[in-house]
Amino acid sequence: MDKKINSYIKEQFDIADVDIKTYSPLALAYIGDGIFELVIRSIVVGKGNTKASQLHQHTSHIVKAASQAKMIEALEDDLTEEEADVYRRGRNAKSPTMAKNASMADYRKATGFEALMGYLYLKDDFERIVELTKLGLEKAKILH
Repeated sequence: MDKKINSYIKEQFDIADVDIKTYSPLALAYIGDGIFELVIRSIVVGKGNTKASQLHQHTSHIVKAASQAKMIEALEDDLTEEEADVYRRGRNAKSPTMAKNASMADYRKATGFEALMGYLYLKDDFERIVELTKLGLEKAKILH
């Protein structure tokens, strides 16, 4: 399949194109959360077929707000101006909820990180998602 993931889904389900700059930062974070978890689950499963509970435990450690906050802190100098703007919009968005086990600062940084992942996904730039994830995991020393 040559098509990009998001474009393929939109085509198959007859979803109209929308200017992604019009999406709210929290809508971007919503889709970005799922996309980032998919990438991390793919990495975790790829590193070894083991019990689902162990896969979940390892994935949860990486996708939690504190880890995402560490990753985005490590990545800030590597972001383009456009990416940094999306991250800041997400970080500064007023969310009606908060993560159970995260500080407000980490939660906001994680929301910004997820907004960036969502933005890149909706732009059909999965390569950049993987590139930033790999770099962030390495720089923040999260993936063992």
